[in-house]
Amino acid sequence: MKALLEQLVEENRPFARQGRVADYIPELSKADPRELGICLLSQDGEEQAAGDFQRVFTMQSIVKPILLLLALLDNGEEAVRAQIGVEATGKPFDAINDAEQELLSEHLNPMVNMGAILLSTRIRGENSAERFRRLLDFTRQLADNPDLAVIQAVYESEKKNGSRNRAMAYLLKSHGLLCEEVEDVLDCYFQACSIGVSCRDLARIGCLFASHGRAPGSGKPVFPERYARYVNAILMTCGMYDGSGDFAVKVGLPAKSGVGGGIMAVCPGRMGIGIYSPALDVKGNSLAGIRLLEQLSHRLGLSVF
Repeated sequence: MKALLEQLVEENRPFARQGRVADYIPELSKADPRELGICLLSQDGEEQAAGDFQRVFTMQSIVKPILLLLALLDNGEEAVRAQIGVEATGKPFDAINDAEQELLSEHLNPMVNMGAILLSTRIRGENSAERFRRLLDFTRQLADNPDLAVIQAVYESEKKNGSRNRAMAYLLKSHGLLCEEVEDVLDCYFQACSIGVSCRDLARIGCLFASHGRAPGSGKPVFPERYARYVNAILMTCGMYDGSGDFAVKVGLPAKSGVGGGIMAVCPGRMGIGIYSPALDVKGNSLAGIRLLEQLSHRLGLSVF
């Protein structure tokens, strides 16, 4: 397996030149577009990795399924469904869902920015600072890595250049969906997106979803199976932004991407996959990362379809 991963990394690394690193958050523009890494973690705890898999990068939108999972644990499925929709928007991740009619929670989903900003207020805590502390601790638990932390330079860059997210938050507030102070809510959200991880961390989290909430190796329950199924379903339909349909056809796995270059993929019943390559396609997904994952899926027969 290691030889196969090394081969696929080297074959796909040149394709990163066709993409561009995110620059609307200036700190992200400093990433090396030539980097490409992958880590697989199977249900029995076996790990295989290749390329730049130890590089630390920020989660960005990959934190969204963790936000969703924590909200489910805090509130239950019925309450979350009543507050945040599940239908794919068919729009870019940072689209501002403005229309003449009233904006309703059913118009959103947890895998786009507007839905995730609202969702961050639905996890328990006396204030946004406590909510973020709980989210960070939960992410550390899922990744089995107590050293996960916010990359401060990225957080400050996000906060300074977050006008579009502020517009979304104020739109939510104007429609009565957001009742708290916008800057407090966004501070939690910007920090969440700026948590630093590696491919190994993403593979571990993905493996938990693949194992329906059981820890790789030990099989110890970490969260309920029904919530894993809920999150996986939304990842399949919405996890790769407005490229989710094409991704489902080509790769056939629930997955979540982030503009930091990461992809967390879930192979139900088999493994979790973490990928890093910061050069993005036009939809904001890792270009070489998707190509690598597509080839791996074909070689190993990973598609759920």
